[in-house]
Formats: sequence, C-alpha cells, structure tokens
Amino acid sequence: MIDWNKIDTVLLDMDGTLLDLNFDNHFWKEFVPLKYAERHGLSLGAAKEQLEPRFKSMEGKLEWYCLDYWSRALALDIAGLKAEISGLIAVLPHVVEFLEKIRRSPKQVLLVTNAYRHSLGLKMEKTCLQPFFDGIFSSHDFGLPKEHPGFWPLLQEKHPFDKHGALLIDDSLAVLHAARQFGIRHLVSVSRSDTRLPKKVIIDYPAIEDFRELMTGL
Repeated sequence: MIDWNKIDTVLLDMDGTLLDLNFDNHFWKEFVPLKYAERHGLSLGAAKEQLEPRFKSMEGKLEWYCLDYWSRALALDIAGLKAEISGLIAVLPHVVEFLEKIRRSPKQVLLVTNAYRHSLGLKMEKTCLQPFFDGIFSSHDFGLPKEHPGFWPLLQEKHPFDKHGALLIDDSLAVLHAARQFGIRHLVSVSRSDTRLPKKVIIDYPAIEDFRELMTGL
C-alpha cells in the first residue's frame, strides 16, 4: 500500500487512528447525556434528543473539540468527566508495534490531532505514546480544525515538512479531503476506528483495518 522509500514524514491522527474511538463515542453519546440528564432533571432519552442536534451543529468546527466550550454550554465539568472514565482509553491493535518500528527509521513522526490540550494530555498520560513522536500538535494551537484547508499550511509553517514526501493517516474523511487539497501526497484512512462498531466501507482513499497492513517494507 505504501512505498516507504518515498515517505520522510508521517503525520498521525490520534482518536480513531491510534486510539480506539470507543472512548469518545461512549463519552459523548452516553456518558455526557447521562450527566446532562442528571444535572437538568431530564430522562436520558430527553437529554439525548436535546444534545444530538447541538453536537451535530458543531461538527467540523474547532468548538466541537473544545472542552471549555462544552463545559460552558452544558454547565458540566467536561474535563473532569473525561478523567472519570479515562479507564476506557485504549490504544488500537498493533499501533504500538507500528510506532516502535517506525521510530527505528529515519522518518520524522508527528502527532497531529484536533483534541483539546487537556484531552490530549490525559490520553498521552494513559497510553504512554508520547515518546514515539518528534512533535505533537493540537489544532487548537492554530485556531483552525484539521478539516479546514487553512490548517495545513499553518502546520507546515510551524514544523516544516515536504508535503510530497508526507503520509497522513487519519480516520476522518473531511480531514483527508483538506489535506489532499493542501497537497499532501500520501493519504490513508482507517476503516476500524471504533473496535465495537463494524468496519466502515471507504472508497475515497486506501484504508487499513489495523497497522499491520502498513508495516511491509517499513
């Protein structure tokens, strides 16, 4: 799938790419509605009905990933709630094996995530993945989400890389579209971002179910 001789920079998403998206899906779809229902005296069903359109309206915007925004909007301690169920944070299968292998190569490896800094710190603490990266970047530091085409030139300005020799692995098609528009040549999607959900059918990009599929020739 990848000619590793043509790659000198590897850009890796975090949630749904390196980490099991089950944590985030459970958090936003079940745990937050439960706490919102308790806070506002609602049934769980009513809380979900109220929250789903509010969440949907923020998808693709920086606010969607901002814990402070949702803490204010929902009158909940979102960071505290994340810490409360942080035991669910898990690395996807064969990710560590891949990172160990690529770390032994001369390629630079960057973590590029939409995660808010608090969430990013919590997940690095729980997974111990931080030493594998030459740089860790949150879109909140740039003021634009990765889905926005303007994010990518800002990242390149902050940490120069050759976009023709760069590989981005991300589970979000919107992010991959923006990266392709910017000119990143090598793009790979993830079809099994949540281990508790069925594999997704992806036709726009080469897709992997787990990182073993990328280790040939690395």
